[in-house]
Amino acid sequence: MNVIGFKEAKCKNCYKCVRTCDVKAIMVKNEQAQIMNDKCILCGHCLEACPQNAKSFISDLDKVKGYLKDNLPTIISIAPAYLGVLKYNTPGQVITALLKLGFTMVRETAEGAAYVTREYNRLLTEGKMENIITTCCPSVNDLIEIYYPSLTRYMAPVDSPMIAHGKLIRKEFGHGVKIVFLGPCISKKREAESDPRTVGYIDAVINFSEVKQWLLEENIDILALKDTPPMNPNPMVNRLYPISSGVLSSVVATKKDGAADGYRKFYVHGIKNCIELFESMERGEVSGCFIEADLCNGGCIKGPAVDRAAISRFKVKLDMEEAIPKKPITEKNFYERAKDISFHKVFVDRSPKDPLPTSDEIKHILRKIGKTKLEDELNCGACGYISCKEKAIAVYQGKAELTMCIPYMHERAQSMANVVLDMTPNIIILVDAEMRIVEFSGAAEIYFHIPRLKAREKYLYELIDHTDFEEVLQTKKAIMGKKVEYTERGLTTLQNIVYIHEQNAVLGIFQDITKEEELNRQAYKIKVDTIEMAQKVIDKQMFVAQQIAGLLGETTAETKVTLTKLRDTILNDGIDQPHKKS
Repeated sequence: MNVIGFKEAKCKNCYKCVRTCDVKAIMVKNEQAQIMNDKCILCGHCLEACPQNAKSFISDLDKVKGYLKDNLPTIISIAPAYLGVLKYNTPGQVITALLKLGFTMVRETAEGAAYVTREYNRLLTEGKMENIITTCCPSVNDLIEIYYPSLTRYMAPVDSPMIAHGKLIRKEFGHGVKIVFLGPCISKKREAESDPRTVGYIDAVINFSEVKQWLLEENIDILALKDTPPMNPNPMVNRLYPISSGVLSSVVATKKDGAADGYRKFYVHGIKNCIELFESMERGEVSGCFIEADLCNGGCIKGPAVDRAAISRFKVKLDMEEAIPKKPITEKNFYERAKDISFHKVFVDRSPKDPLPTSDEIKHILRKIGKTKLEDELNCGACGYISCKEKAIAVYQGKAELTMCIPYMHERAQSMANVVLDMTPNIIILVDAEMRIVEFSGAAEIYFHIPRLKAREKYLYELIDHTDFEEVLQTKKAIMGKKVEYTERGLTTLQNIVYIHEQNAVLGIFQDITKEEELNRQAYKIKVDTIEMAQKVIDKQMFVAQQIAGLLGETTAETKVTLTKLRDTILNDGIDQPHKKS
């Protein structure tokens, strides 16, 4: 299923999402970015990075509103991150707000986290695993299963708090209720709705940003509401799950009698830190550790579905640790409700089996973009890949396109422009708003007897009259098909001068018509000579006509009129005279 959607019309030749994606789960095809669902870990970084807002989270909000509109009993499981993300005077005001939206019951996901904590403590006590990586974060789970499958043996075989809570609610209320998860994460949607190991326990996933907007539309002000107590037993320390070290705090606080288990404990947050750790673990450099892993820097309170700029993870961590006691659950029968529920989950190798090119195939691809030598491989990263070789592999696998190499395309564009400037027989001159010469074609070098580099150091009026160029710059109206003669250069041109809006520049294209004009002048001379001969014939005819006027009568006048028209027709069939400029 798709969790992130793309608007194709807005996505073109940017590659910022590719550069941002640490696992390169974005394919570019026909100049459009596409998510590769089997490789995406749903960190949400591409959503933040996209400058055109071409990517969007595919929402379940309308589905949830549909449940409420149809009066279906709907229970919402609210992630403990709400304690640091939403604005309230007392936490119970948030519960009241959700009830006013129409939810039948509001339960805290931290309730499910308590059962996850218990499972972690069981694994620690058993001590059978060399390392234990927490599996609360679906994005971390995806990262390991897809990209570091050798580490799946270290993944705690335990459900996430969301799924654990869904199982608990489903047992209590059956399949007649709808269960909605509210949190800061987008990867929960895939875990809830398309992972065959966990599907069926959560019916829909919405996030805090969506609920904030929903409350605004319904004119519900959390701060103005009365307090409603939680509708679940107090999960105590397990409310700390969404902050960094929150899982460790829960595990340590819940451990019976503070017994030692022999595992070193630490937490790692942020995708780059997770990748660094997992690479180290693959090399066998980490052992005997219990590791809290979260893909978002600062934990779930900085999830991709949260306005991260408006939240200080340090302040939230301090506030939540101060407000939430690091104490275990005290309710006597808390765990009895789930005695028949299995929170076991098996993690597997889901790594993609992409074909790898040979070294010769990589070289062949690199040659196509002008990289024939090692020094040609700039490894600039503009395409999104860390090296030209990695980009070539992506091209081979159909994930990237040759044209994504920006230096190559720049050189190609420059070379094509130079070919046009060098090979065209026309004089091409481009000037900026100050009449400084920007481009100067090969033909212009020949006609004006100045090299291109020298010409680009000059203003147009240093070479020719710039009046027409100035007029086009001011009026933004083109001058087309104007004949201009440069007498001292022996050159006659047919000029098209146009304004270029994008660069606020003026482009002149001059066609050399000197030979054509000379031929026209010669043809005109022949016509004049012919006219003179015709005039002599007319004069002679008139003389003869006068002698035989009596005989010809009115035909004489008709002859004169006809021959005169012939003469005028020939004379008027001349050529346009060009403007003369120095």
